[in-house]
Amino acid sequence: MYLATTDAVAKASEQEQSGARRGRVAGPVLALGAVSLVTDISSEMVTAVLPLYFVLQLGLSPIQFGFLDGLYNGVTALVRLAGGYAADRGGRHKLVAGGGYALSALSRLGLLLAGGATAGIGAALAADRIGKGVRTAPRDALISLSSPPDTLGRAFGVHRAMDTTGALLGPLAAFALLWATADAYDAVFVVSFCFGLLGVLMLVAFVPGHLSPALPRSPHPAPERQQTERQRTQPSAPRPRALHLLRVPAFRRVLVAAALLGAATIGDAFLYLLLQRRLDFAVSWFPLLPLGAAAVYLLLAVPAGRLADRVGRRVPFLAGHVALLGGYVLLLAPTDGWPLLIGVLLLLGVFYAATDGVLMALVAPVVAQERRASGMAVLQTGQALARLVAAAGFGAAWTLWGVETALTCAVLALTAAVAGAAVLLPRSGTSSGGST
Repeated sequence: MYLATTDAVAKASEQEQSGARRGRVAGPVLALGAVSLVTDISSEMVTAVLPLYFVLQLGLSPIQFGFLDGLYNGVTALVRLAGGYAADRGGRHKLVAGGGYALSALSRLGLLLAGGATAGIGAALAADRIGKGVRTAPRDALISLSSPPDTLGRAFGVHRAMDTTGALLGPLAAFALLWATADAYDAVFVVSFCFGLLGVLMLVAFVPGHLSPALPRSPHPAPERQQTERQRTQPSAPRPRALHLLRVPAFRRVLVAAALLGAATIGDAFLYLLLQRRLDFAVSWFPLLPLGAAAVYLLLAVPAGRLADRVGRRVPFLAGHVALLGGYVLLLAPTDGWPLLIGVLLLLGVFYAATDGVLMALVAPVVAQERRASGMAVLQTGQALARLVAAAGFGAAWTLWGVETALTCAVLALTAAVAGAAVLLPRSGTSSGGST
């Protein structure tokens, strides 16, 4: 159904644009969602078992794992900027995104050829992260450019829901393959590569190469957008570099707030390791832990996006981090058994549903269309670098002071970060005004 819809929408007809204004999600968004769904099945088949492999099989310490986990999330920093800049030059969003998807697919073959060598596995994972970094900003720019400003929350919510469906199916596929093949990791890598290649082919076939968005623009732009609007209406001025976006006050506030919150956010893998440590369940069930959070994310991504369009994107973004804070507190509390497991996974899913796509919808209206990918790349880079610091810091605190002290520090840091972000994020504007 999605492919038939996207094939029609790829022609960018006037009827489809008017349908998007009535609230229907645009065809390119659905096509990109389908690509992300298939690609996430590929990537999550591999990443679901990495914490278990690194810590329990290779015997890495928490500080070593924290560094690796942060590195694989932070290695995308520079390539995000390069990908965003390349995509904005000539509007080559699809081409740059396709290159990133292709590199991630090829990295699965690297895992297959590594033969269990740690260095080879690390190189393959780095290639996967680079591919993800290259494609993320152009893909999100395509979503924002094909959607009216007042439906950005819903558009990103639909895309993230489809993306999360892949994240839900990936660990299940890995678990089934390992069970059927008696822990043959090569089978996981081969099937993962096939799904990654399918995602590339779907991008080529169903995502339009160029978008000409006739999006409605507010006749009275919000104060936070006035500098961006002035830059957009001066054709004689040279195109600023991506980092020049830091001169835009609204963009700068969103960036600093996201980085502040990212620096207080420990990696999901740590939460799953803490759950396994507290509940002491069989390690064979470990790859299924992300499914709980992914299921909640899948159910709430679209409602959270629609809510953000109605009440402003600042509120759910902050509320999502409060939910994550609740997950940290729950891990410190004397809760045990199923209540602990369900509670942490539920709160983690709420966190992602209320923040991931909502952040992109929040920043998109304050960045000019011709620099949309670059702006999103700068924001994503700041967040990735901050999470690198958070992962390494939590791993070090766990190793040096113990898990309870490390979690207490995480709770205090995130509490302070939420308070700081509440001050930094713009309070004015409506869902149609864009910067809420």
